[in-house]
This record gives sequence, structure tokens and C-alpha cells, in this order.
Amino acid sequence: MPFIAGAGLTNIDLLYTGMPRIPDVGEEIYSEGFELQLGGGLPATLINLGRLGVPTKIATCLGNDIFSNFAKEKFAENNVQPENLYSGDAIPVNITSAIILPYDRSFITYGSGSIDSADGACDKFYKLAHGSKITLMQPGGFLEVYRKLHSEGTTLVLDTGWDDNLSIENYREYLEIADYYTPNKKEALKITNTNNSDDALNVLSRFFEKPIVKLDRDGVVGLENGRRVFVKSIDEYKNVDSTGAGDAFLAGFSFGLYYDYPFEDCLLFGNITGGKCVTKAGALSAFVNKEELLKKAEENR
Repeated sequence: MPFIAGAGLTNIDLLYTGMPRIPDVGEEIYSEGFELQLGGGLPATLINLGRLGVPTKIATCLGNDIFSNFAKEKFAENNVQPENLYSGDAIPVNITSAIILPYDRSFITYGSGSIDSADGACDKFYKLAHGSKITLMQPGGFLEVYRKLHSEGTTLVLDTGWDDNLSIENYREYLEIADYYTPNKKEALKITNTNNSDDALNVLSRFFEKPIVKLDRDGVVGLENGRRVFVKSIDEYKNVDSTGAGDAFLAGFSFGLYYDYPFEDCLLFGNITGGKCVTKAGALSAFVNKEELLKKAEENR
């Protein structure tokens, strides 16, 4: 059966909500709400895909600590098959305390921030992803794996995230083998060194037949056969917390690719999954299943 694969570090979020402010040094403030859940990043995208019924696999780092065990349970609950790349005795996941305020967010994170591709990890990831219909790409130590998958016909979808050194030259090797790239507007302007989304699309069209720029709350824009395609956001989805919105968009977009939907539908699916995500605090609190996604897409075509 076709599946979607990816490699990325697992993130655990401790979410504190309902606080008037962040406490100063020496102060203690009680939050009205608290939740423990998997955080954003590639695992969140794959979990959203699993919730949509798509078979998914992830190469990640998991230990024997309580946070890793929590992640294993959540992967199993959401139909994501993990391949462990870690053999040590420390805590190999990122752990973030996230304070969600009405007007902003603050984070404290423990962890390395990125996955270690040493000690046979590339071989394990390749074996996991070999035969996938789609593999989700992230910058890091797996470039040769992506190249091999690309040569075998796997569709590669790149998501760089923000980087102060984001540029065409620094990311050229990834851009040249990816089939799709899903930057938000800030990332797109940075990597293309342009001042507006249309100019960014034109630069990205040197690498992609169908370049994309997410416009945050406004929707998403792309090019198909030289035609500008704009899909607006879903009006009924009101932003409570934008954590994980990009990961959720990527899930909806990849869902469309997986089932060979037209490009404009893929963008619409991304808007629905990304828009639904922001209606609650946390990367994985609000989501749609396959039936809801298709119904909402029919209503908004």
C-alpha cells in the first residue's frame, strides 16, 4: 500500500493557557488550562495525515523516558509507524513549555532541536522511506537519502521552516530535487530575496513547476502552467493559536497529492487542515478527519 514517510525529531509540548501574563523572576502564576501533547514539526504533519487515514511512517529518536513513551502511544493512536534512530539512555525528544497568552506566545525548550543522522540513521531512514509515494523533506543530514528516493520516483515535498540564513544558494541542493516547497510568505521572501509573494513565486518557478507561497491568514497562492492560483482561507476558522498551522497545511496539501487531486484542491485541503488547526491551542488539538475534510472542501470550492 502506498504511504507517506519522513524523518524528524519528536517534539513534546506542555501547554499552559489562561494566564494573564508571564511571571517575572521569583513570581508564580497559576494557569487555568494545561495539556500535554505532541508538538509541531514533521511528526505533527504525519499524525494529521494518519488522522486522515493515510498510511504514514516516521524515522525519529525515541528513548525509554516518560516523554518518549508518551510519543510512542500517540504515534500508535494516530496510525503513524515509527522507526527509532536512537540507542542512548538520555531523553532524545525536544520538550517545550509553551505559554499561550491572548496576544502572544512564549516558549522554553529542552533538546537538540534537530535529528542526528549519524550511526546508521541514513540507512534506517532509507529502508523506512523506500517505496513511499511521498516523502516529506527537512534540511539536515538526510540529503543523500532524499537524492536516492528522488531517483526512484518518490515525490519529495520540502518544508524548510525559518532560518536566518535562508537563501537560494544555501538551500539549492534541496530545491533542485524537491517536487514541491511550501514556504510561508516570510520564508518565501527571505529565500528568494524579494519583496512580494508574486515575485517570490516567479523566482521559485525556476525550481518548481507549481511553486507555492502560504499567505498566513489570507490563504495560499501558487502558479500552475503560468497561471496564478489563489485559494482564500476558510472564513469560519478563527485564530486562537497558530502553533502547528504550517504542519497542518502540509498534511492537507500532501493528502491531496497522495490521492492525485488537482493542484488547486491540494491547496484548498491545506487551507482547511491548517485553518482548523489554529482554532485551539496547540499543534494537534484541532483537526479534521477525511470525511470532514472532503465535505468542507466541497463547501468551499
